[in-house]
Amino acid sequence: MNACDLATALRETRGFAHKRDIHGVLDALAGALPGGLQDMRQTVAIGDDCAAIPDPSGHGYLLFAIEGFVEDFVKAMPWFAGYCGVMVNVSDIYAMGGRPIAIVDALWSDGLNGATPVLQGLAEASARYGVPIVGGHSNNRSDRGQLAVAILGRAERLLTSFDAQPGDKLVYAIDLRGAYQEPYAYWNASTEAPAERLRGDLEVLPLLAEGGLCDAGKDISMAGAVGTALMLLEASGCGATIDADAIPRPLGVPMLRWLTSFPSYGFVLSVRPERCAAVLERFTERGIACAVAGEVDASTRVMLQTQRESALLWEFDKAPFIGAGPARHTESVDTLASNGCAHV
Repeated sequence: MNACDLATALRETRGFAHKRDIHGVLDALAGALPGGLQDMRQTVAIGDDCAAIPDPSGHGYLLFAIEGFVEDFVKAMPWFAGYCGVMVNVSDIYAMGGRPIAIVDALWSDGLNGATPVLQGLAEASARYGVPIVGGHSNNRSDRGQLAVAILGRAERLLTSFDAQPGDKLVYAIDLRGAYQEPYAYWNASTEAPAERLRGDLEVLPLLAEGGLCDAGKDISMAGAVGTALMLLEASGCGATIDADAIPRPLGVPMLRWLTSFPSYGFVLSVRPERCAAVLERFTERGIACAVAGEVDASTRVMLQTQRESALLWEFDKAPFIGAGPARHTESVDTLASNGCAHV
């Protein structure tokens, strides 16, 4: 698959579509924060992995996040959906440079039998990641299964989606010690891993923030490795060239499938060049596959590179991705499809 075909295929994925829906939600919430809560305003803008609010103690930040799960996933894989309810929220907290404190869940099911595997998955992940479930909401008289899980965490120093800078290197860190949760695009490196290792691997993120080695990053979501980078770049008002071939990938996995996959442990960081070696070393020491796979620039364009060919993937000043950045959007995403390849 050449760069143009790959860029086109990524733009048409379900993961990209779900993320683009965020734009309308952000517009609807504009100005929603009550003016009387000035001292509780978020430290980072809406659109990051977590809301970050200054801790009333005067030290650090409180982090809040929530994840909802599509109905077909909960129906097809109820235990794993429950497990992911904890796993993805924990990842969001660490992606912001924080550490999790506690979780609550909201679960709808058609009877207790329908709820049981979801609850078992929640409980298993809670134990493995060491994050207690302290409450929530349940309804066992629903005609379908639905799940949402929220989390509270705390950070001393933040990693955000708004602090990438031109000249930064895009560093990808992904745990390849897993397998697909077939037939879905979930790369599971969690459920069979030692619990102590899971926690230690995640601890790398707040240590990077606290050590001043990094201040910008996101965890790889259902938008995949490239789509997640788009969210980071848009929020920071930057562009980039991303080298798809350099993103860590398991042997034998086709490029398009991997770039549309959701890994249980995966992060993209925007790192100052002089700090890259130290950042890469932290992940390598934990056995995490990591590599520089792109460079941030001052444009509004994201180019996707494969071998010696590149193609325009996105242009933020013409079409929003999630709409969380400073760019002004005047055209439709359809205009991107007319852009051809450029040879490097």
